[in-house]
Amino acid sequence: MSETLAEPETETHAGTRRALTLALQGEVFAIDAGTVREILDMPPVTQVPNAPAFATGLINVRGRVVPLVDLRVTFGMERPPADHDTRIIVIETLLDGEENILGIVADKVLDVCDLEDVSVEEAPQVGMRWRPEFLLGIARHNGDFVILPNIARIFAEHLGTLIPETN
Repeated sequence: MSETLAEPETETHAGTRRALTLALQGEVFAIDAGTVREILDMPPVTQVPNAPAFATGLINVRGRVVPLVDLRVTFGMERPPADHDTRIIVIETLLDGEENILGIVADKVLDVCDLEDVSVEEAPQVGMRWRPEFLLGIARHNGDFVILPNIARIFAEHLGTLIPETN
């Protein structure tokens, strides 16, 4: 069921990708729309004592306890309090070979779009403020740059699991 936007370590290529775009501190990111289960208004969050900043809480999604992760931690961004635009993107992903459900904090959910015939380019080594292994690449959509995070690598780094590269 899960499918990635691009293969990790891919070189420039073109094709159609259905993606959900979201904003984190003014930057536009896109994740594979096929992994998205639902988008929620900000629910009550149960804080987990001594949890890392990346995954500080748990939320209730239709009676299921779901870990909440914050990609802004990965990218060294400020983490302002939730506002009326803040949403939780509930995704299904493979963690350690098993399907899991996680919530991702988004400052704002922008759009579901087809990134048609876009070129996905490797992130430049110079001028990037983020670790390149956390990025699948950079795409252009409607004249703007869209950042494709490597969700599998980010979760593996922060959650200490090995995730097959197929996610």
